[in-house]
Amino acid sequence: MRIVLFTHPSFMASQSMPRFARMLQQAYQALGHEVDVWSPTAKVHAWVPSGRLSKWAGYIDQYLLFPLWVRRAAAREPADTLFVMADQALGPWVPLVKHRALVVHVHDLLALRSALGEVPQNPTRFTGRMYQRYIRRGFAQAQHFICISQRTLDDLRRVGGVAPVTCKVVHNGLNQRFARTPALEARALLRRAGLPVPDAGLLLHVSGNQWYKNVGGVIRIYARYATAQANPLPLWLVGVSQTDAVREALNEVPAQGQVHFLHGIDHALLQAAYSLARAFLFPSLAEGFGWPIVEAQACGCPVITTDDAPMNEIGGPHTDYLPLLRSTDDMALWAARGARVLEKLLNEPAQAQSERTDACMTWSRRFESERAIAAYLQIYEGVMARHPTNADHALARIPS
Repeated sequence: MRIVLFTHPSFMASQSMPRFARMLQQAYQALGHEVDVWSPTAKVHAWVPSGRLSKWAGYIDQYLLFPLWVRRAAAREPADTLFVMADQALGPWVPLVKHRALVVHVHDLLALRSALGEVPQNPTRFTGRMYQRYIRRGFAQAQHFICISQRTLDDLRRVGGVAPVTCKVVHNGLNQRFARTPALEARALLRRAGLPVPDAGLLLHVSGNQWYKNVGGVIRIYARYATAQANPLPLWLVGVSQTDAVREALNEVPAQGQVHFLHGIDHALLQAAYSLARAFLFPSLAEGFGWPIVEAQACGCPVITTDDAPMNEIGGPHTDYLPLLRSTDDMALWAARGARVLEKLLNEPAQAQSERTDACMTWSRRFESERAIAAYLQIYEGVMARHPTNADHALARIPS
């Protein structure tokens, strides 16, 4: 099968989607498929790489110059080429190839929901609202979609304005290997990095400072927990910066509490931290998928997250859930409840802890990348078979 994979340009600040596209490219090529990756190059943006006009220079490259190139390049592609958009945010390019065999991967619609006023915690300015409508107007012209969760699929149908021929859920596969690091090895790795772990372990949270990660809620749960303990476990915040909101939450942590901020740790150290953590705190207000939930479980770490989709879809039956925090006015009661859930988890008998660890690792295997890749290719094959220009072309079989 020949696949043309569209992805975001390398000059964009966020590189999660280009990483996703590279993962797809490498996996498909390893299975014998021919893959080209198409993305805008920095022409105008190269002249304005930073400053207020940088974003607009990038838009010229993405939405004026790149489409001119795509029209010429797509016209030269064989009739049995499959076009794949690695992200629904590439919607403005959908009309360029909408009459060809095309599949759109849909990750999350948080930005669109914010633009529609559904997320009061993340207000969107006028230009942002217009931009999200521009993206939606594009991807709504596609017919075949792959969504990373049932929540994403529901949102796509509810606010996406689509009339899909096919629309299926395929859970993300981990694009890096996560597995439990033996305790002695994990402690040695962290010690050499200057990160000693108390014998009793640690509590962990991994994120950036995005509004929906609820870092303030994580710290306030910890504050309630630490207040009731003579020697509380330390809380490690990986990837979190000390914003004003974070510092405000830190004021509630008692003197015996310890909150550590970690940045730039490599994969081996993160895996070691997951493996030694007694609990992973991830009470998000929203997620597109919730990668860290699966990463923690793959390392045998029990998770406390939000009882809302997609977190409860991804976390499964061996996770502890908190109600969604709907208002900061409810923070005190919500954090106290979170602390009680945490204390109960930490006080589980040793046998129950061991069984939960095994169950978490077993559950995480359903998110192995090989399963996702096989499911993607099966859907691609079905789209190729449906598309009229491909009716007379034999499809490459998916290697077993």
